[in-house]
Formats: sequence, C-alpha cells, structure tokens
Amino acid sequence: MRDFELALPMGTVRGLRTGSEGAPRVLALHGWLDNAASFVPLAPHLPVLDLVAPDLPGHGSSDHLPRGMDYSFAGAVHTVLDVADALGWERFSLLGHSMGAGIASLVAAACPERIERLVAIEALGALAEVPERTVERLREAVAATRALPGKRLRVFPDIEPAVRARMKANGLTEDAARLLVERGVVAVDGGWCWSSDPRLTLPTMVRMTEAQIEDLVAGIACPAKVLFADPAQPYLPDPVRRARAALLPAGELVVLDGGHHLHMEQPREVAAAIGGFLSV
Repeated sequence: MRDFELALPMGTVRGLRTGSEGAPRVLALHGWLDNAASFVPLAPHLPVLDLVAPDLPGHGSSDHLPRGMDYSFAGAVHTVLDVADALGWERFSLLGHSMGAGIASLVAAACPERIERLVAIEALGALAEVPERTVERLREAVAATRALPGKRLRVFPDIEPAVRARMKANGLTEDAARLLVERGVVAVDGGWCWSSDPRLTLPTMVRMTEAQIEDLVAGIACPAKVLFADPAQPYLPDPVRRARAALLPAGELVVLDGGHHLHMEQPREVAAAIGGFLSV
C-alpha cells in the first residue's frame, strides 16, 4: 500500500491506498485507536479494488481535530464525505471495522445516494445506551474532559513494550499489533508515545438508544454484508447483532470463527467472504 494525504477542512488526513483508478472504489475505515495499517493484511487479497484507507482524525498519522472539537460518530460522517469529495468520488462503497463499521453505518444511512455497498466487520450501527443512563453518562464525560489537560502521556523506551501492550489489550497476534503500533506511535523525548489524540479516550457524551440504532440500520438501503467473529464481543452480544443485521433491507450476515481483528489475523477468509461482493 502507498501513502497519500488529503487537505480537509479539519486538517490533513493521511493514509494508505492500493489498487488502481477505475477499479471499484472502496473507502476502508479502521477501528477505535487503530489506523490505516489495520487493512494492510487484507489489501493483497482484494487486488481488484481501488482501496483507500485513511487514518481517521486523531489516529495514526492524521492531524488531531482542532481544540474545541469533539470526536463523535456524527462528526466522522462529514470527515468520510470530505475524504470522498477530495478523492473526487461521488459514489463509492464502504468497508469498516469496529468503530469504522459504526461510522460507515451512519454514512450509508445518511447518504444512500452516494453509497453503493457496505461491508461492516464487528459492528453495525452505534454503541447503544439505555435512557436511564443519559445524565450519568453526560456527567462522566464532562468531568473526564475537564480533567484531561492534567493527564500525562505514557512514554515507551522503545516500541516493543507498546507492541506488547496492544497484544494484551486487544488479544492480537504480534504481527497484527506491530503493524498498528508502528503507524500509531511518534518519537518524543525518552522514547515513543501514542500518536493518537488523548481526547479519543474520553467517554461519549450522548449515545443513541437501541431503538434509534434499529431505525438507523433499517435505513441502510444499499446492499450490505455484515461479518462478525465468534465468540461475540461483550458490548454487542450475539442476539443483538443478529437482530440488527436482520433489519437491513438488503443485508447478509456472515459469522466466522476468530477474534475482534479477524480482518487482520484471518485476511484470506475475510477476503473470500467480501471480495466478490465489493468488486461487483
């Protein structure tokens, strides 16, 4: 994959791209605290696509959002559209993993005239909240935000401890963790620290209810394929993810044995499940 960068209203977005112009256009959106390297293992198995994987704002090599702006799924919708506009893409498909799949769900629902196909891996819609936790969540988010300037970034003497930290936090293989870490750290005095914006670790101030997410998913008009790993993640139990997938007007659900980053650790199997769907 080759590097690219785009000047957007929020700043510069950098990322990785493979394939050639004229091939089916696919925008690949990575997960929370990951980066464009998330799609490096998968890309060689999808050679017939024009695959563009940006580092979303605050991640990898892309600029952080300006002071005073919040990281939210709603805001990310405009970032995705800005990236597509900068590429000159009026219509395109979306491939998302985890947070990226959630953002892709919102874009597909919001802009049916622009999205040709959707592949959502390990997420569909957004993370839900029960109405009874609205005030509690708001208070937690405001308190954490006000306290953030006093926190200090962790500095690693070299990248090996960072690789081990990612392996432990996400149950990743060393190869997968190293890809993410090498693109997700920056040199500082004393070693290395994460390049991601610390604001990404703040609680979300307001989340949708499950009923709102169901309405969102039901509004995704394009053909969609949803891939989930077995076992399911605690935040999206199997009955919930199956119920959401069943709401897609033109959707298909595929469940593969594996972990949360199955697109990195089982790229051949994932490509076999989605390659023909995206290359139409």
